[in-house]
Amino acid sequence: MKLQLLDASKIVLVTFVFSALIMFLMRKVAVHVGAMDIPSNKEGHRHIHKKATPKLGGVGIFLSFLLGYMLFGENSIRMNSILIASFIIILTGIVDDIKPIRAYQKLLGHVVAALVIVFYGGILLEEITAFGYVINFGYFAYPITILFLIACTNIVNLIDGLDGLSGGVCSIFFITIAIIGFYQGRAGSLVMIITLIMLGATLGFLLHNFYPAKIFLGDCSTFLGFIIGIITLLEFKGPALISFFAPVTILGIPILDTLFAIIRRLLKGKSPFEADKEHLHHQLLGMNFSQTTTVLIIYGINILFAMASIFFTLINPTIGLTIYIILFILVLWFVFHTTIISEKNPKMVKKLEKIIKNRKNAS
Repeated sequence: MKLQLLDASKIVLVTFVFSALIMFLMRKVAVHVGAMDIPSNKEGHRHIHKKATPKLGGVGIFLSFLLGYMLFGENSIRMNSILIASFIIILTGIVDDIKPIRAYQKLLGHVVAALVIVFYGGILLEEITAFGYVINFGYFAYPITILFLIACTNIVNLIDGLDGLSGGVCSIFFITIAIIGFYQGRAGSLVMIITLIMLGATLGFLLHNFYPAKIFLGDCSTFLGFIIGIITLLEFKGPALISFFAPVTILGIPILDTLFAIIRRLLKGKSPFEADKEHLHHQLLGMNFSQTTTVLIIYGINILFAMASIFFTLINPTIGLTIYIILFILVLWFVFHTTIISEKNPKMVKKLEKIIKNRKNAS
């Protein structure tokens, strides 16, 4: 166990140092090629920063990932498929960061990358056991896996709205998967190697991205989401729903925030892909929390989801489930007291509270 921890520490340390150093270069490259995030006050834009900031931070993480693979990875068809697909994701992101492309063009790149993983790498979500029933997806396993990977690819991109937010949330995911993997005795597995490499690379980026950020992920943030999707599929051991549920819920906040955004935009008759300023972090900023405090609050909530997954998987499922239920109640409270889904919710809550208050006074 001690040797395994030393090996893991070496992977994280090497990729962290390389990532932290290469970000200086990526900042200069971004300025040179014009991959800059320039704030805009136009309607539909969600910029919070005040000055032009280099993008391509995701490229630096990808290069750190490549170094980690060369030093610590092993050649296999699965790993080859991950490298090829990741390159497609990064290439799509670079193009969009330099000169924005249409949503369907980006989606095309994501679909091609997912196809490589499924048909060349053979990484599939084939069946799940839930409540005593076995659900075999058969041929539907292919579209289900592709849709899952595309969804994960875009989740991180959608929450990437504050300095240090997406990098920190992803780091929490990688740390949690690493803890679960170690305790399950899978220290040298493919999923653990990828997880540790990504942990070091993401932390190195976070050093430059925490408020005030000197570099952003840019659209290459999709690379982190894509790798998280792959890790989740690789982490999924056996057909039981519980083993798929645990890693997915580590990303509870990004998943819920994305779901709320889609519902909110559809209710307003807008495209689900149209940017707005009603995300979770915008809601917290509207409560007069600073950028740093807002990010730390979201970190804290995400850590609770991670703890629930650890308890649910390794220690005591009952405790894990209890934490999940508490978090669910907190989420419901937040939904009804903010405009994260609808502007009507806070007004309805105030009316209800007023009715209850009047009844108490009358009695």
